[in-house]
Amino acid sequence: MSFVGRSRVGSGANGRARFRARVRVAGMAQLARAAAIVALVLACALVFASPAAFGKVGRGYTVVRLSEVVRSIFYAPQYVALARGFFEDEGLRIDLSTAWGADKGAAALISGACDIGFFGPEAAIYIYNQGAPDYLVGFAQLTQMDGSFFLARAGMPDPFSWEHVRGKTIVGARLGGVPEMVLEWVLKRHGIEPFKDVDIVTSLAFAAAPGAFAAGIGDYIAQFEPSMTELEMAGQGKIVASMGVEGGEIMYTVYHVRRSQLTRDRDMLIRFTRALYQGMNWVEEHTPTETAEVIRPFFPDTKLEVIARIVKRYKDQGTWPATPEVSPSGLMRLQEVMASAGELKAAVPANALVTMEITRAALKSK
Repeated sequence: MSFVGRSRVGSGANGRARFRARVRVAGMAQLARAAAIVALVLACALVFASPAAFGKVGRGYTVVRLSEVVRSIFYAPQYVALARGFFEDEGLRIDLSTAWGADKGAAALISGACDIGFFGPEAAIYIYNQGAPDYLVGFAQLTQMDGSFFLARAGMPDPFSWEHVRGKTIVGARLGGVPEMVLEWVLKRHGIEPFKDVDIVTSLAFAAAPGAFAAGIGDYIAQFEPSMTELEMAGQGKIVASMGVEGGEIMYTVYHVRRSQLTRDRDMLIRFTRALYQGMNWVEEHTPTETAEVIRPFFPDTKLEVIARIVKRYKDQGTWPATPEVSPSGLMRLQEVMASAGELKAAVPANALVTMEITRAALKSK
């Protein structure tokens, strides 16, 4: 799935000026954004609410509507579990959709438009802090670090130093989302104040950002794969850092349900987690090329060798944990990052937002 060159954003000085004019400066009201996210969730709940939950279909399969935050090779074990039939082995038929944003994925879950939402825990934290009665709880974790990479435009100083970004423009991500907050966290760790020492473009849609960079916006970009490798191969720049390695272990992408589902849908969630674990094991036990061959149908516009290269990069840096058991310490680290970005209204106890019971039951019965 290639996003390179698909943006309609103008290039050159005028294009840069338009986007730099939209860059957020420090000091805007962070709580307003959190409230806006919750408002979007509630609005979508009214529009998309459906009384239908997962249910039986032919041959005894149970249909489970899974909403993923984005489509990325970062989530390779999930696609392996789908492609290899591990969910069907558990009697589950997965109806997969892509939300293109944690806020949209949370909205789909709250509204009942999906049964399981796969996105960053920050959305669940925002919703919990707004006092939602049936708040979101994470029951399985697929990634334990940021999955984006940092690419320098061709012509930037080489070898790379974080000091080089001072006074430049970075194409970042949505304000309040984990990718953007980790980027800001890493910059601060290197003595660079976001929106003061460096401009960050945060107004672009996820899918539009790589194309905007290719069109001339920004000097650096932090984005997910496969876009970064494709930009590199197109001669647009060079990957100079891993945001996952720079940011360290953090609870990043988690499978969520509404709190009320933990009891009602317990059996389904255990089977779902067991299938996911098989996918994680399969990736660990096979070569990146073998994994690439299995997940290639999910990325029809990306060459096999590119997929394999990216899988190897993620695997080598320890992106995927040994099991899908959620990490309370990773959640607390996430809240540190959120607080640093000014996005956390109040810290939430780990036992309110995550449960280890589902994964432990799944691993015990595997």
